[in-house]
Amino acid sequence: MTLFKWSKPIGAICAIAIILYGWIGLAQSPQPSVRLTTNPPINQVRPLEAEATTVLGSGHYNPPVHLMLQAFDAQGQSLKDAKIHLQLFTPLKNPWFTTDFPIVEGTKLLDIEGNAPTGQLQVQQTLPIRGTYQLLVAVTPLVANAFEPIQQTLTLTLPENPLKFRYFAILVVILLAVGLLGGWVIGGRQAIQPGEIAPQQVRLLLSGLIVVAIAALLWVNISAELAESHMSMPGMGEEVPSSGKPAKLQSQGLYMQLSGDKSATVGQPAKLQVSVSDPKTSQPVTDVVLKVTTTQLENNWVAFAYEGTPDSNGKLAWEQEFFDGAPHSVVIEVAPQAKAKEQFQPFQVAENIPVEGVAPPMAVRLISLTYFTGIVVIGLLLGLWLRHRQTPRTGLTWKRSVS
Repeated sequence: MTLFKWSKPIGAICAIAIILYGWIGLAQSPQPSVRLTTNPPINQVRPLEAEATTVLGSGHYNPPVHLMLQAFDAQGQSLKDAKIHLQLFTPLKNPWFTTDFPIVEGTKLLDIEGNAPTGQLQVQQTLPIRGTYQLLVAVTPLVANAFEPIQQTLTLTLPENPLKFRYFAILVVILLAVGLLGGWVIGGRQAIQPGEIAPQQVRLLLSGLIVVAIAALLWVNISAELAESHMSMPGMGEEVPSSGKPAKLQSQGLYMQLSGDKSATVGQPAKLQVSVSDPKTSQPVTDVVLKVTTTQLENNWVAFAYEGTPDSNGKLAWEQEFFDGAPHSVVIEVAPQAKAKEQFQPFQVAENIPVEGVAPPMAVRLISLTYFTGIVVIGLLLGLWLRHRQTPRTGLTWKRSVS
């Protein structure tokens, strides 16, 4: 009777133990996954310099970083005949420590889907700002039910350019020195003439600080307005230069067309698409290789590049964000695959896209100005404190010398 009484609880405990063991074993078993590698390594990559000058920068623009996604099955083997969908998002906004391109913070930088016969997708992308980027990756089979779809979120963290820390330290030292000098002058014992509310040196110093503050506010606002005006009219009011290549072309028995948005705005993705077909039958052509290159025209640096094959409809569609307010050139080159039946000489279509810039928000500019003003105030207080400590000692020495 006693054995029968405990049989049900024991059986329930055993069943729970078996379920937990199976669940833990399943969780620990290898799962299909996507691996991200970069070339060069991400710790050697630096954000894009807004102006790569030799005075306040490296003097050159670095090439885009290679992002390589490789899909693996549960046994660690590369998946075959897959389709990979990549969405790349920029680091989230941080209102207290903004980047060189505050408008693009927390936005979608790239959205592209491409065929991956060997389970690999490669893109070249210039990363504009520091911080942690998020990659949403979805892998699906080209052949239905060939494998279970994979969805994975990956991250990569881009460090800040060390030159920024050096220049910021130099600026802090200069501002502190200005404040320290001002505090030392104000803190000194100075005679006040009849009818004056403050000594002459103090009044001159305060007047100078007011003029500097007003000049700083005017410079911040006027430069921002000029930048916004410049960015809204690419090429300093000039027309966007022609690409010299058509956006659609029929050549060697193929018809290729580049379509999508004809203009773009910083912070918003632009939709683009290229299609390849047979002009005689209007049937899509898929045994070709498409090379996409997006170049910023003012300084001639590559923002995005991709090489892949079109889908079953002979199309390749993607979204990309233009984070610099300058004209960009989008060039598509088509070439035959190595095993294609019809071989032909590669040819190109292109489109030059004007990009409207967006000035940083007023709040961002005021926060930066507040930081600089705060540094001057700290130097001012430090100068007053040092002067206050020095003054009694000087007075004591003078009394002793008189006695």
